[in-house]
Amino acid sequence: MGLKSDESIKEFTHKYSKVCVDNNAIDPDLFDEYGVKRGLRDKNGKGVLSGLTNISLIKSSEEVDGKSVPCDGQLYYRGYNIFDLVRGFQSEDRFGFDECAYLLLFGNLPNTAQLKEFKKTLGYSMTLPTNFVRDVIMKAPSHDIMNSLTKSVLTLASYDDSVTDMSLDNVLRQSLMLISVFPMLSVYGYHAYNHYECDESLYIHRPDPRLSTAENLLRMLRPDMSYTPIEAKVLDAALVLHMEHGGGNNSTFTTRVVTSAGSDTYSVIAAALSSLKGPKHGGANIKVVQMMEDLRRNVDDVTDESQVREYLYRLLNKEAFDRSGLIYGMGHAVYSISDPRAKVFKSFVERLANEKNRHKDFELYSMIERLAPEVIAEKCRIYKGVSANVDFYSGFVYSMLDIPLELYTPIFAIARIVGWSAHRMEELINVDKIIRPAYKSILDLRPYETLKDRSTPKLDGHNEKVYKLPMNKKEKNS
Repeated sequence: MGLKSDESIKEFTHKYSKVCVDNNAIDPDLFDEYGVKRGLRDKNGKGVLSGLTNISLIKSSEEVDGKSVPCDGQLYYRGYNIFDLVRGFQSEDRFGFDECAYLLLFGNLPNTAQLKEFKKTLGYSMTLPTNFVRDVIMKAPSHDIMNSLTKSVLTLASYDDSVTDMSLDNVLRQSLMLISVFPMLSVYGYHAYNHYECDESLYIHRPDPRLSTAENLLRMLRPDMSYTPIEAKVLDAALVLHMEHGGGNNSTFTTRVVTSAGSDTYSVIAAALSSLKGPKHGGANIKVVQMMEDLRRNVDDVTDESQVREYLYRLLNKEAFDRSGLIYGMGHAVYSISDPRAKVFKSFVERLANEKNRHKDFELYSMIERLAPEVIAEKCRIYKGVSANVDFYSGFVYSMLDIPLELYTPIFAIARIVGWSAHRMEELINVDKIIRPAYKSILDLRPYETLKDRSTPKLDGHNEKVYKLPMNKKEKNS
């Protein structure tokens, strides 16, 4: 039996949602009058400085003659350029997830002995409580695997005798355990949905502690547990590139905020998951794939640049796809000239596309990557350059790996929990103060009215003083 939602309830909520709009809409001019930086960003998109971090560095501009000038995007993990990190483990034909996780958590690249010990610890942690899969994951399966993942994380707290112990030793133990079991919770959650809701066969494969995170993901997901080396290497690169992106992104800032309140690790990570699942954040790569499917249905010749360009114009004019006015996968809150993660990823994408005989699809993605910034610049007033972000290619990669849409954002979470854990520990070590920004109240004071003297709100339309809500803002918030 589902949640109750009969016609009387729908009628009530439809009527009174208008009252909510009437009594909550704020004149947009007031935000400028009081100097409020909506989204904690100024009009140029620069975030409000709210903390310090030693975990990663995002570089999108340089100081030239006292002015900030956009530059090719750069991303550093603990001081190491992401290009160098990926080139390093790829040149030695190694998987990079464990190595980069160690780097972000502990601040230094591991030597051979340290990496071996770290891998052994993560492998030992790849276990769930007895009957957890049956009693928790298989019960009330959801098509939203992020909700399933969040439910599982919160339930794991019930099995932890030291759930509220905030010592760094214990928080690190909890973090390593969650990093290890996230692939299991995600894939098993999908299998439960696929079986109970889609009536497909059910199979639960155990992870192999000797394998990399990427290999185990593919092993647990596929019926025959098979995968090719290039498939695993490309997925590993995707996990490394999504692992960390500064303290200001929405889910990491959520991690910091909830950590500052003194909450336990499970509650903190559940909050971060709830943030990540939003389509403006971790759910963007799903939109890219869906947009590309819509393009193929509505463009006669996808090799014809003029036809593809016309479709992009229709996207911006809110005449195509979801009519949001967005070209998904284009633009970023920080980067302007280029997203370094997209640049690193593109070479892997091309290799996988050739193996999967999807080179024509790759050419289409490359065409859109080139055309979209031109179309956006012609059509929209933008304060900085626009380029492809990592979401543009990650969805394409997951589709080539036959990963279902339902797992796109959970895979993001499997990577990003490493960054969340690092930021949680940094917050605990350095800041013993709850995060509490200020909100300016603009309400009018009113005398109390008795019940018989109160007026009836208009339910057949809006009241006179209504301001347009800032919906569908054309900006990327990942």
